[in-house]
Amino acid sequence: MAERIVIVGGAIMGASLAWWLTELGHPPGDVTVVERDPSYAACGTAFTNSCIRQQFGNPLNIAVSQFGVAYLKAFRTHMGDDRVPPVHLHPFGYLYLAGDAAEVARLTAAHAVQVAAGAGTRLMSPDAMAAEWPFYDLDGIRLGSHGTRDEGYFDGTTMFDWWRRISRERGVRWIDGTVTEIDTAGGAVRGVTLADGTALAADIVVNAAGTRGAEVARLAGLDLPVEPRKRYTWVFEAETPLPTDLPLTIDPSGVHCRTDGALYMAGATPAHDPAVDPDDFTGDWSIWEDRVWPALAARIPAFERLRIRRSWVGHYDLNVFDANAILGPHPELPGFHIMNGFSGHGLQQSPAMGRGLAERIMHGRYVTLDLSPFAPDRVLAGQPFAEAAII
Repeated sequence: MAERIVIVGGAIMGASLAWWLTELGHPPGDVTVVERDPSYAACGTAFTNSCIRQQFGNPLNIAVSQFGVAYLKAFRTHMGDDRVPPVHLHPFGYLYLAGDAAEVARLTAAHAVQVAAGAGTRLMSPDAMAAEWPFYDLDGIRLGSHGTRDEGYFDGTTMFDWWRRISRERGVRWIDGTVTEIDTAGGAVRGVTLADGTALAADIVVNAAGTRGAEVARLAGLDLPVEPRKRYTWVFEAETPLPTDLPLTIDPSGVHCRTDGALYMAGATPAHDPAVDPDDFTGDWSIWEDRVWPALAARIPAFERLRIRRSWVGHYDLNVFDANAILGPHPELPGFHIMNGFSGHGLQQSPAMGRGLAERIMHGRYVTLDLSPFAPDRVLAGQPFAEAAII
């Protein structure tokens, strides 16, 4: 008899897991996805900047992204449906800029890890960067690290939409509702109850609730070090467009910016970065005038004259323990699985994470990639599996 699975959260991670479970042969009728907001108007997935990179300091995160790129490039083949469009990938690359000795050392060490993992990262002197991208003002910059392939923007919306659509067509049940109770009678997961009183029996409950991951964990009597944190994005038009694509440039100030079609997209973390309510998407827009625009104009003088087209606040589900994913069964509660804490990397990591957890549920082990270092056991043991390359 197949295990009954309830996935709490139907955004990018829940959708990936639902599709992969059916793809790997789990009976779709035994999979239920519960999503509190089917409009997806206020979740991390809705406000993602939809980029993928291999410039991580942790080899496993590099492998996860490499799996993701290969999956995106063959998306229609994986989906096995002529209705499905290809996923557009615009590989303009990421460019990290180092302004001090400590950051030079970090980029150099990360480069060695990336090259060993097969990534196309190159270290560049200021002169080399000026020759390739003469629009930068590189005053104070000592080194750059640029991804030459398989880094950039991808159409995550297409991937998300078709995962949901095809899993539903295959027979996965998608329910609009909010989980208010998790039954753990006898020390194991038994099911969930929704706000309207609906009870769903389950052998496995997967917490894929994104920024609400800690809330869902508490329903099961567990602590999860995941907090919603605000991240700001602006899309703007430059009076004088740059002559070539702008790599996703990460300035020493922490401001980042990239090509966005004919426009440009910039992002920043607020200086004061507390945990917030998952429903709080208000913004302190003084950050633009005080910090972001000055940094952009100093690094790219052509951006002194620009016009903002739109802006928004999104959320990271930040793992405050080690800024890395928490994935897999919880050792203290049989049947409770965690899929949280992606710290801004969720969209790009969702193909590998969805497949990996589906394998772990169905086979009791990881098959394609060994994702066991992401297990919640490390959090309980106080042993970080850290990722330093967080934007």
